[in-house]
Amino acid sequence: MTRMKQILVALLLAAGGPALAAGAGVQPLGAQQVAQLVAPPAHGERIIMFWALSCAYCEPNMEALAKLQRTHAQDIEFVTVATDDIRHYGADIDQRLQDAGMAGYPAWAYTEATPQRLNFLIDPEWGGETPRTLVVLADGRRSAVSGRLTAAELGQLWPLPDARH
Repeated sequence: MTRMKQILVALLLAAGGPALAAGAGVQPLGAQQVAQLVAPPAHGERIIMFWALSCAYCEPNMEALAKLQRTHAQDIEFVTVATDDIRHYGADIDQRLQDAGMAGYPAWAYTEATPQRLNFLIDPEWGGETPRTLVVLADGRRSAVSGRLTAAELGQLWPLPDARH
C-alpha cells in the first residue's frame, strides 16, 4: 500500500462514519461501532444489508439494493455488513464483495466472539437470520425485513412514508 493510501485509510477510519469508509476495504464491526452504524443519516435513508458467506439470497439482495441506491444516490446510503467474523474470513468476505461488484460501497464485518450480542445491539427484534435489510431514516425511524427481497418490498424501501426531507 502506498504511503498516500495509508494516510487516506487512516483519515477515513479516524473520521469514523460508515459513508466515509467507502473504498477503504472491509472494516471490523464491534460493539463500539454499532451506534455509529445505525445512527440516522444526515438526510434521506441508510440501507444496511446484513449478509453471510453461506447465505443463498444475500448476493441478489445486495445487487438489488445497490441498484436502488444508484437510482437515488443523493438520498440513499447503502452499507453492507457481513455477519461472518472478519478475523477468520476477512479475505473471503472481501473477495465475495469484489465478485458481487460491491467493492465501492462501505463494508463492515463482525469482529466479536459473540455475534448474537452484535445482532441484539443492532436490533433487539432480530434473530440473526440473513439476509436482513435494515433501513434507518434521517428522523430516526427504522424498518427491517429478513429474507429475499421481493419486487414489492424493494418498491417500499424508497421512498418510505414521509422519508423525503
